[in-house]
Amino acid sequence: MSNLSSDWLNSDFEVKIGNYFSRGWDLFKQYAWGFILFTLVIIFINALLAQLPSPLGMRTAGEEAMGGGNLLASLLTPILGVGYYCVAFQIARNRPRGFTDFFNGFNKFVPVFLTSLVSGVLIFLGTLLLVLPGLYLAVAYMFAQPFVIDKNLGFWSAMEASRKLITRKWFSFFGLGLLLTLLVLAGILVFGVGALVTVPLAACVLAAAYEDIVGLNSVAGDL
Repeated sequence: MSNLSSDWLNSDFEVKIGNYFSRGWDLFKQYAWGFILFTLVIIFINALLAQLPSPLGMRTAGEEAMGGGNLLASLLTPILGVGYYCVAFQIARNRPRGFTDFFNGFNKFVPVFLTSLVSGVLIFLGTLLLVLPGLYLAVAYMFAQPFVIDKNLGFWSAMEASRKLITRKWFSFFGLGLLLTLLVLAGILVFGVGALVTVPLAACVLAAAYEDIVGLNSVAGDL
């Protein structure tokens, strides 16, 4: 952990949920068509993977429904997911952004994938232990991927930085996470079409929270 990360952990902060939704909407609307189109790309990729046989895709042999094998989805989902942060951070920095920036997560494939894998395993194991440990970690790791993207931290350093920081105001972050979950669900309920807006908007809101509490590097590191 760097000395700078110690500053993140020791600095005082407030979780200003209303401000983050306002700022997140501002980030989203500055490049709304790009966020919506990228969400469509992710949906298309997932639909394609659903047609591939297990273990590469999600279809089991001899079955029409999706099965348990999803190797490619497991590899691609976290890498594509951080694309929202890559672009939202560029907008927040007032720097040029383009549609290809949504794919900058591939430049940090290993730490992004390991962050997703290890945090997912720990959350799953925690959930098996009376649910509460898993819930704690699910909230505590909310900033893990942003730390990887913005601060260029390794997967474990990013997870620990996120956990230690968020633990200080865990219940406030839980409230933020709950509202973001409801936002995404509301979009899905609007015939699924609303998710084209609410999914990237939720990422932009979280990016706004990270920007306020942690602060962004002046330039994107290694992207």
